[in-house]
Amino acid sequence: GSKCSSCTSFACVFINSTLSFQLHPSCSIFTAEITAILHAFSEIYSGPPDNYIIYSDSLSALESMTSLNRFSHPLTFNILELHDRLSTKGFTILFCWIPSHVGISGNELADNLARSATNSFNSPVPANDVKKYVKSILHSKWQAQWDLKNTNKLQSIKRLIDCWPSLPIRKLDTVLTRLRIGHTRFTHRHLLLGEPAPLCTACQCQMTVLHILIECPRFDLQRIRCFHPSCITLRDILHKDHHP
Repeated sequence: GSKCSSCTSFACVFINSTLSFQLHPSCSIFTAEITAILHAFSEIYSGPPDNYIIYSDSLSALESMTSLNRFSHPLTFNILELHDRLSTKGFTILFCWIPSHVGISGNELADNLARSATNSFNSPVPANDVKKYVKSILHSKWQAQWDLKNTNKLQSIKRLIDCWPSLPIRKLDTVLTRLRIGHTRFTHRHLLLGEPAPLCTACQCQMTVLHILIECPRFDLQRIRCFHPSCITLRDILHKDHHP
């Protein structure tokens, strides 16, 4: 199986023939691997009863056929059903895992065929693959919109849309979150009380999280002592990695 940003594909190599197809881009690499195994079974089904071995470098696909549950891939059930049908007809089929990218000729050929596949294979896309695909598209659109928020205080600290780890103490986590969004009681309570914004007595500019932590020269020594470098940004202080 092979997957890139624009397509998902698979290939099978038999003794006297090969096949390769493209799947819908939303299909996962696991779906490609399990589809390849299913096609190998279909090819075996068209031949005479004999002993066969299916080689695959997808250990997860092979293991999925040994522990079924309600979350199992739908094609796994199709493979096992076809396996039982072939067994009753006198076929003996074994599975063998092989390592990938170690120079095994048949495996290397299958990888190359999968990457260069052009024929489309029309098959239903598993629901889990669709959900992951839609989630990925929405995340990309969300990230693109977030990249345009150049004036947002949090965006200058958190460039990527992902989950940051929480602190074990909720009170400290709340303080850190308020610093990240630039809204603290000290810098914003004047809005609630209808008072003038607080000014820095040394710099005569408005007190903000940026000014207190980065700009004000009164705290240069503390910054160097706590964060070591003499030139730091809010992102250095408030990013997802906790300071010791």
